[in-house]
Amino acid sequence: MNPPHLAPPTGFSHAVRVAPGTLVFLAGQTALDGSGRIVGEGIVEQFERALTNLLDVAAASGAGPSDLAKLTVYAVDVADYRRHAREIGRVWKRLVGGDYPAMAVIGTTRLWDETALVELEGVAVVR
Repeated sequence: MNPPHLAPPTGFSHAVRVAPGTLVFLAGQTALDGSGRIVGEGIVEQFERALTNLLDVAAASGAGPSDLAKLTVYAVDVADYRRHAREIGRVWKRLVGGDYPAMAVIGTTRLWDETALVELEGVAVVR
């Protein structure tokens, strides 16, 4: 839902209204590989791995990419995230498609793993 009197959203939706279903709360995911190491040198590579991890957790809970209703992105360098927004958007479209949940990007000084550049957490609604 994107009211016409607000600035058009780019890469997110202002609001998402969902049909009744089961809420699935997706814990924060970083670019951890299966052995617990952060992979990816830059923000785009780490975003892709973190999003892949989040989608894997969602799938294990019965939720698909189109079930994402809310996503919060925590970035240690918001300016770097913005500089790579187009590349991140291409990753999003390849892994999720053209639909966007309600989203926020929040700057933080650091994440749990000191080498992580980005963390994603979300809410899905399984119908």
